[in-house]
Amino acid sequence: MNYSHEVDSMCVVAKGPHHGPAPIPEEGRWVKSYEIKDIAGLSHGIGWCAPQQGCCKLTLNVKAGIVEEALVETVGCSGMTHSAAMAAEILPGKTLLECLNTDLVCDAINVAMREIFKQFAYGRTQSAFSEDGLPVGAGLEDLGKGLRSQVGTMFSTKLKGVRYMEMAEGYITKMALDENGEVIGYQFVRVGKMLEDIRHGMAANEAYEKNTGSYGRFDEAAKYIDPREE
Repeated sequence: MNYSHEVDSMCVVAKGPHHGPAPIPEEGRWVKSYEIKDIAGLSHGIGWCAPQQGCCKLTLNVKAGIVEEALVETVGCSGMTHSAAMAAEILPGKTLLECLNTDLVCDAINVAMREIFKQFAYGRTQSAFSEDGLPVGAGLEDLGKGLRSQVGTMFSTKLKGVRYMEMAEGYITKMALDENGEVIGYQFVRVGKMLEDIRHGMAANEAYEKNTGSYGRFDEAAKYIDPREE
């Protein structure tokens, strides 16, 4: 190691504290992390691309510094879905540091990786106080029925008002309005469960009817509208 002339000519002043890093909570334990292998937990990171036309939610389950599980959810950009497919293949099996310094194809996913790295480094994980952490596969619990991402999609204008298109319950087929034209409920289809039933042999119309539900005062509406066509 090279030192400048100024540093080389300085006298030594002894360093007092030698207590190492502050401990962080990891899977029900307090850990002093010196190396990547000292990091464990399950956490989430949110990322966005430079033009902010799309975003990514990244979930990683890390054990002894190694990514054992990855869930990549994207919204707003069609190209990101293909990038997510590549990232999901790339991430498992790498150390957290390798992942941070790997091109994950899409800016939004790269930013999500940066943000989740900070969660792990500072012990701000979802499993920080869960003894032995969460099992590999726990990331799927963030998904809705039929293992579909939970998405909220709404559109509105000053002229025509709001349109509900997708909720956590599913794809919105009808909106219920009262006598004043205000929203009092909606009808939805649980798309994930419907497709599961169809895959398991149920007739499509039967599966559609079985997985149709409503929320709010749907049955009391003065008027029903299709949010995509009316």
